[in-house]
Amino acid sequence: MDDELAAPISPDDATARLLDAAQAIGIEIDREEAERWIAAVSAESAGMLTVDVDTGVYGHRITMEDHDAADLARFRRMARVVGFEDRLPHVTTALALSGSAAQARIHRFPADADFFERVHVQAPTRETACQLLGEVIRDKALATMRGEGHRLQEVKFGNWPVDGTVNGRAVKHGQSVTWRPAEVEAGSIAYVAADGTAGVLRWEDAAHDPGWCKLDWVIADAGDRKLVNASNMLDATWEAPDGTITPLDGFLDPYYQEVYLETESIPLFSRLVKELGADSVADYVEQLVEEVYKYTVKEPNFGKASRRLYNIFRITGRYPEAAYIRELFDEPVTALYQVGAILRTLDEAAGAGDAFATEGMVTQIDGLIMSAIGGLEGSSEAEMVRRLLGIRDAFTNRAELAIRDEDIVAAQEHAMREVNAYFERVLMRVPSIQAYLEEIASTHTAT
Repeated sequence: MDDELAAPISPDDATARLLDAAQAIGIEIDREEAERWIAAVSAESAGMLTVDVDTGVYGHRITMEDHDAADLARFRRMARVVGFEDRLPHVTTALALSGSAAQARIHRFPADADFFERVHVQAPTRETACQLLGEVIRDKALATMRGEGHRLQEVKFGNWPVDGTVNGRAVKHGQSVTWRPAEVEAGSIAYVAADGTAGVLRWEDAAHDPGWCKLDWVIADAGDRKLVNASNMLDATWEAPDGTITPLDGFLDPYYQEVYLETESIPLFSRLVKELGADSVADYVEQLVEEVYKYTVKEPNFGKASRRLYNIFRITGRYPEAAYIRELFDEPVTALYQVGAILRTLDEAAGAGDAFATEGMVTQIDGLIMSAIGGLEGSSEAEMVRRLLGIRDAFTNRAELAIRDEDIVAAQEHAMREVNAYFERVLMRVPSIQAYLEEIASTHTAT
């Protein structure tokens, strides 16, 4: 970076330079909105928690600046499927929107509907708490396995105790256990250990080490007649009789990316937030930095890296850079982010019955085709449209045409190449962001 760009500049000048950089590469930025957002998130505040009295949602004040209440009704409809109910007095919960669902104001083309839920268990021992958690998760999975407008896809619960294979698929010791619906119903998974011996992992055994817990569904939303992959990632905690709180997966998640859906959960939220250490922001940023390194060096996916960078910059006060990235997600090419998620969701739902009608699936593919036309040019546009039309025909004529996995994978890979190239280009055109990424790369190389 040259001396002029390296020299300290005022926040206003930094914002102006970034907005000018966006204009220079053809990205339309609402300068007034960017300046409004920077002023809002940088203002002194009496507290970091903001409650919207009109809608009953709450969260970190910076996250709330990115929340759009317009889609709240749709998310609350999904919450009836994905959300856990309290089991007083032992289990209390707090459900939130996470990721692009919480940041709907900037993510005009979200891929999935991501939820996050704090599940707090009061029990005399950790073993009892894990057992209760296992019961709650399995009961939820069984109750929502199939119903009008939804199908359970999988559950992440427990960690593999051995290396081995499940139906020919390799599993590793310490890896999260993926439970298919039939396995949840059976309450067990048959496996072959690395030494060739046969074994069975029972749900009760997995509960001893619950690890990373997550449930995924395909939901047909009646409001907008679309299929969506809805997930709920759980942050489970155990409260002992002496009041000590312990995260059951070893880590208490911070609250910098969530919008909580019910004010009734504020007491639980407040109790858990008090458990966050003084270094919670630094730990959160460090975790994101690791992910930025992964998605810019090890496994390049600059779209995912951009999401992490946005969260780093907004929480550490680098508001001009955050405002720049905030606008990138509004560009037409970012709609291609949806290709992978939507095609995966449609493929999973293809044989699920009347709730997931062909007409609705085809309509969503038509939307992807229009996104390809709007976000791509030349041969890349023609190739993507050709792929999507072929998949559309397969969905339309399911009795005659097979929906080939390789066609879906090829369309997903094509879309992600375009999205990756776009985000890499627009990030590297801003000297301060380029310098930050180079610093991350060199620091990790050195270690």
